[in-house]
Amino acid sequence: MEKELVIVLDFGGQYNQLIARRVRECNVYCEVHPYTIGMDRIREMHPKGIIFTGGPNSVYKEESPRCEKELLEMGIPILGICYGSQLMSYLLGGQVQTAPVSEYGKTEVTVDRSSVLFGDVSEKTVCWMSHTDYIAKAPEGFTVTATTPVCPVAAMECPEKKLYATQFHPEVMHTVEGMKMLSNFVYKVCGCSGDWKMSSFVDDTITALREKIGNGKVLCALSGGVDSSVAAVLLSKAVGKQLTCVFVDQGLLRKNEGDEVEAVFGPEGPYDLNFIRVNAQERFYGKLAGVTEPEAKRKIIGEEFIRVFEEEAKKIGAVDFLVQGTIYPDVIESGLGKSAVIKSHHNVGGLPDCVDFKEIVEPLRLLFKDEVRNAGRELGIPEYLVSRQPFPGPGLGIRIIGEVTAEKVRIVQEADAIYREEIAKAGVDKDLGQYFAALTNMRSVGVMGDERTYDYAVALRAVCTSDFMTAEAAQIPWEVLSVVTSRIVNEVKGVNRVMYDCTGKPPATIEFE
Repeated sequence: MEKELVIVLDFGGQYNQLIARRVRECNVYCEVHPYTIGMDRIREMHPKGIIFTGGPNSVYKEESPRCEKELLEMGIPILGICYGSQLMSYLLGGQVQTAPVSEYGKTEVTVDRSSVLFGDVSEKTVCWMSHTDYIAKAPEGFTVTATTPVCPVAAMECPEKKLYATQFHPEVMHTVEGMKMLSNFVYKVCGCSGDWKMSSFVDDTITALREKIGNGKVLCALSGGVDSSVAAVLLSKAVGKQLTCVFVDQGLLRKNEGDEVEAVFGPEGPYDLNFIRVNAQERFYGKLAGVTEPEAKRKIIGEEFIRVFEEEAKKIGAVDFLVQGTIYPDVIESGLGKSAVIKSHHNVGGLPDCVDFKEIVEPLRLLFKDEVRNAGRELGIPEYLVSRQPFPGPGLGIRIIGEVTAEKVRIVQEADAIYREEIAKAGVDKDLGQYFAALTNMRSVGVMGDERTYDYAVALRAVCTSDFMTAEAAQIPWEVLSVVTSRIVNEVKGVNRVMYDCTGKPPATIEFE
């Protein structure tokens, strides 16, 4: 039986993959495609529904991305979000223009509860707005179903044509009842039954990997984090001893993490893997010497990773495939299609042009972090590994502002270990999506033991998030932060000041660089 499919057409918005993630929460399979995909390909896919994403452009400008008007006349349910709503209005004769006042952030929206999208939503609900243009007048045949004091058409619909649109973003966590709206579209408008499960993804992926790899040899980049661990176990179940996992200790891991990874995946661990550990700390420090620009650091770390893998591949003989634990947030933040680039990731934008492998395999590329964890559970990976908090591919290299040195790595490792220990001891880690210490490039005057100091400031970060595309700063109890601060300044040489980052995402990213 053909699985139900909802497709997201990417018009350049940063939340395109997040929309897909939300649809999958409804147990409906969802894919993202560029807006240029074409009508014939859309017909071949037989989607139950289509969602237009947001984007940074103005629809009335000649160079702006547009789909064919015919798409709106196919009878397929369509939901336009932000730019997608403006595009729908523009193509059908509505008026789109520069708003007298831009809306950015949480906004109270008044909705019409007679709409199928808002039937179970509060009449006044908080939504996330991010626009400078707005729909001044809805197209003929459309009913306005939501407004704000600034935005006369915060939502509109034409049920006869199965067309719906919201100026706000229902997919982000800041829109309090956004999931209700999206599930209403998926179930009530598109008629989906919601029968897609993670077990289907795992089984399909293992089968696809077997077919793709055949008798080829596979080299897996294993960091010991959630993503690479799940990727490694997926590959081991698909091709067994054809897989060699290489763990590169680049000197940018958390305290004692190299030994912990080897204990789990090495010869004494529970998994039947070919495991190689490469201690390359000094090699990476040498490459990073004098480099301060964040993107340059990411590119250097990514390229050096590949060079190490190439060398290991030559030692073990011909290798056909390189496996990486790239996931959706890596892809979207490195720029997908026409989307703006926020930052590159070592698994994506950091790859060098020339790689000595037949092909790169990324079995988790379609999944968000919580979906990766669920895939791990389906694979039988122990919970303590599956629920481990995420760690960036470039490691502490992007948690150290400015130049990376062995001394700075020591400082942030020790501060981070204290922070994580006290968070766990206080029992507040269960509600946190990610928490860590970073080393700022700021040095300031302090007093310790009646003597003047001039040392570094450590920044503590903790966020609550389900998808890592949006996040709120966690409200850590002051008594916990007080203990952490006291321990860090007393136990970590080179630190005399501790700060806490209160910024959400957006406008910040979760990591510092």
